Amino acid sequence: MKGQKAPVRAAIVGWAHTRFGRLTDATVESLAVTAARDALAHAGIDPRDIDEILLGHYNGGLSRQDFTAALALGAHPALRFKPATRVENACASGAAAVHQGIRAIEARRARIVLVVGVEKMTDSSSREIGEYLLRAAYIAEESAAGGFAALFGQVADRYFARYGDQSDALALIAAKNHANGCHNPLAQIRKDLGYDFCRTVSDQNPLVTGPLKRTDCSPVSDGAAALLIASVDAAVTAPRAVGFRGIGHAQEIMPMSQRDIVQLDGCRIAWAKALGEAGLSLANLSFAETHDCFTIAELIEYEAMGLVPEGQGARAISEGWTMLDGKLPINTSGGLKAKGHPIGATGVSMHAFAAMQLCNQAPAGIQVRHPTIGGVFNMGGVGVANYVSILERVR
Repeated sequence: MKGQKAPVRAAIVGWAHTRFGRLTDATVESLAVTAARDALAHAGIDPRDIDEILLGHYNGGLSRQDFTAALALGAHPALRFKPATRVENACASGAAAVHQGIRAIEARRARIVLVVGVEKMTDSSSREIGEYLLRAAYIAEESAAGGFAALFGQVADRYFARYGDQSDALALIAAKNHANGCHNPLAQIRKDLGYDFCRTVSDQNPLVTGPLKRTDCSPVSDGAAALLIASVDAAVTAPRAVGFRGIGHAQEIMPMSQRDIVQLDGCRIAWAKALGEAGLSLANLSFAETHDCFTIAELIEYEAMGLVPEGQGARAISEGWTMLDGKLPINTSGGLKAKGHPIGATGVSMHAFAAMQLCNQAPAGIQVRHPTIGGVFNMGGVGVANYVSILERVR
C-alpha cells in the first residue's frame, strides 16, 4: 500500500565499475574479473563468504567465449566451486542478474551474492554487431529491418505520426545526457555536444534510420560492472547499505506487430509493480537511471513511468524536469547515450550509479542534492524485458 514503505528486501553493500568504451586490450574475462575483484574490495567482503555468482551477459555472437558463467571465479581462488550462472535477457541481462540475486537471498539460498555484468562488443565489425543485436528482435517478422536501430526508427516514425515531430525533444534528451556524461570519468563519450549539434543533421551527425540521427543512438561499448548484494542481516555490519524497497519485472510479447509499440506497456507495468511493492509513488523519487538506448526510448519512458501523460513526453524535457536540477533528474550518469551500452553490463551499471548517488559518492558535477530514493529501469529488446528497482540508502 502506498504511504506504507515496504521493508528492505536485500541491500547493495559494494560495487565496482570499469570505464566504458573501446577497450582494445580487454577481454570478456579480464573485464569480468576486474569488476568482480574491485567490487569485493569495495564491499570489504571475504570471497569465501560469497554464496552465489550471477553473470549478466548477452553475447549473441559478440564474443567467441559463449560459456561465461564461471569467468568471474578468476577474481579470487576462494570463489572456486561457488555456484555461478549466466543470466541473459537481451539488453536487460544485467538487471535480470540483479533481480535473480535478490530472489536467491529471499529464498534463503544465499546471504551474499556477487553480480557481474559484462560485454565486449568492439571486437566485432559494424555489420556483425548489427546482425548480433538483431537476434534480440522477433526474427520471424523483424529480421528484415536491417538492424536494431531500424526497429527503434520505426518506433520513432509511429510516435511522430501520432503526436507530431519530436525532433526538438530528442535533441534536448541527447544534449542533456551528453552534458551529464562530461562529468562521469567512466563514460565512453565525455563531450558536451549541445542542443544545436544534436538537433541538426550534418556530416558529423547524419540520419541513421527514420528520424533518428547519430546523436539519438547509444554507442557500441565494452565494459563491466559488479555489485555485492547481501541479505538484511548480512548487511548489518557493512560500511554502506543501499536497500531494494521494491522490484518489478514485466515480460512483454515479442512481436511488435501485436502491440502498440509507442506505449511501452511492459515498462509501465514494471514501474507500477516496483513502486507498489515499495509503497511509494513516482513523486518520492529523487532521480532515475533509465534505458536510453535511443532517445526515443527515453522520451516514451517518461510517459510509461507516469511522469507525464501519453504523448506529452516532450514536456518533461522541454520544461527541464529531467535535468540535473529538475524535479526528477534522469540519467545523471550520462545514460546509455553518453556513458555507453555494453549490453550485459548496462543493468548492473545503472544499479551501481544509483547506489553511488544515494551514498553521495557520484562523480562531482552529477551528484543529486540530498537524494533519498532512486529508480532504475533496464529494458531488453523493443520494450520486451522490463526491470525496475526502487532503491533507498539504509546506512
